Amino acid sequence: MLRTIVFIVTLFVLSAPARAYDNTISRGLADFLNIFSEQPIPRQVVPWSGQQAAGTVVISTSQRRLYYVLGNGRALRYGVGVGRQGFSWSGTKNVTMKREWPDWRPPAAMLKRRPDLPRHMAGGIDNPLGARALYLGSSLYRIHGSNEPNTIGAAVSSGCIRMTNRDVVDLYDRVRIGTKVVVLR
Repeated sequence: MLRTIVFIVTLFVLSAPARAYDNTISRGLADFLNIFSEQPIPRQVVPWSGQQAAGTVVISTSQRRLYYVLGNGRALRYGVGVGRQGFSWSGTKNVTMKREWPDWRPPAAMLKRRPDLPRHMAGGIDNPLGARALYLGSSLYRIHGSNEPNTIGAAVSSGCIRMTNRDVVDLYDRVRIGTKVVVLR
C-alpha cells in the first residue's frame, strides 16, 4: 500500500511543470520523496584527524568526498561530484547565501561553451542545482544538489560541488551562513 502511495505521489510530482515548485506543498512532496532515493555513495560518520574546527566543511576533490567536521575526532562524509579536468579548484571560501530549490542562471562563460542552455531556469526537480544550494563567497561556485545522482563520485561539473538532493538537504540543515569551506585537491 505504501509503495502504491509513493508511486502515485511520484507521478504527480514528476508530471508537474517546474513552476509547481513555487508551491510549498509540491516542494515538500519532492523533499519527502528524496527520502526514498538511492544513495550512490552512502553518507557516514568517519574518524577525522584534521585540524579544522567543528562545523567546517572540507572537500577533497581527489577523493570526491565532502566532510562536515563534527568535532571529537569525527566527521560526516558525503560523496560528491567535482569539477572536471580544467575546472577543479582549491582554496577557502565561506558560505554567503543558502537557497531552497534555487533558480539557475548559467554564467556567461558556461553559455559561451554551451549556447544551447537556457538563460534562466526556475527551481524545481529538473533544475541542475537540485533541492538546495550553498553559495561560496563572491565566486560562481556552489555546493548544490543534482538531478543526476549518477554523477556523484565523478569529475563532471564546471567547478561546483554536486551532491545528491538527499545529501544536500542534510548538509543544508547543518551549515550556517559564514561556515568555512576548505577545498583541497
